[in-house]
Amino acid sequence: MAERYADKQLKLFSLTSNTTIAEKIAKDAGVPLGKLSSRKFSDGEIMINIEESVRGDDIYIIQSTSYPVNDHLWELLIMVDACKRASANSVNVVIPYFGYSRQDRIAAAREPITAKLVANMLVKAGVDRVLTLDLHAVQVQGFFDIPVDNLFTTPLFAEHYTKLGLYGEDIVVVSPKNSGIKRARSLAQYLDAPIAIIDYAQDDDSSREEGYIIGEVAGKKAILIDDILNTGKTFAEAAKIVERGGATEIYAVASHGLFASGATEILQAAPIKDILITDSVFTKQKLPDNLHYLSASELIADAIIRIHERRPVSPLFAYDRKGDES
Repeated sequence: MAERYADKQLKLFSLTSNTTIAEKIAKDAGVPLGKLSSRKFSDGEIMINIEESVRGDDIYIIQSTSYPVNDHLWELLIMVDACKRASANSVNVVIPYFGYSRQDRIAAAREPITAKLVANMLVKAGVDRVLTLDLHAVQVQGFFDIPVDNLFTTPLFAEHYTKLGLYGEDIVVVSPKNSGIKRARSLAQYLDAPIAIIDYAQDDDSSREEGYIIGEVAGKKAILIDDILNTGKTFAEAAKIVERGGATEIYAVASHGLFASGATEILQAAPIKDILITDSVFTKQKLPDNLHYLSASELIADAIIRIHERRPVSPLFAYDRKGDES
């Protein structure tokens, strides 16, 4: 456990979406969680009561906007308003999983850009800074008119797989879809491994899409990487394709585990040896037997302290495998 942080002007508060990671962050930062109560009226209205003074303090509110997304988002906005009205010096939100980040562009006619709407709501409510983890699209940072620190989980994953000996030419990092190439390449660079991509070509004779591999997976241990694990279908289909391609073992890693209904059954049936996710999202869903958590609490706690002390956050973005081995 970290020593008690000396600056009492820094205060952490946890809302209800993920108290587990909030407690870990507080422990790693050496800052106790502040006292508050959050309850709902019979009609669903949310009521927040901060049970200690925050006047002149720098407040960090920990809340993933995961399922139920709208309830957790509104709870966060209400807490921000409460802190501003209680004369906090600054209000910073720590959002391990940023809901609505997938709605970052107009992909079809008359669609909203809801990620921008959420950014506007947070800024209008009075947020001074956002700290988040692995945004679905990094350009969402540009939707805010306040500082946004987007931490990356790839160094955490690289360290984990290095300790397991999963690096080098015998490993291949696989992007299960074209949009994840950058993420796969980043992990591959840390692990000194090649990459492969699952691409899908439309079958002209039917409505099916057939997946094929760009790159070499035969005789290698494959690591599938994505940012969000939701239904499990992307990983399951990619694992089958990689298995047919001759991979000897298949691993899967994702930053955020949402686990929509039915995801566990889909993943249980897939040829995946191990699934790794961070603890950015708390879920009550039944989870696959081969799932393991890698906590992001220490990374987030370090970032909070660095921000509060006005030190750079950039050192948290790297992992030197060779330096770790020496």
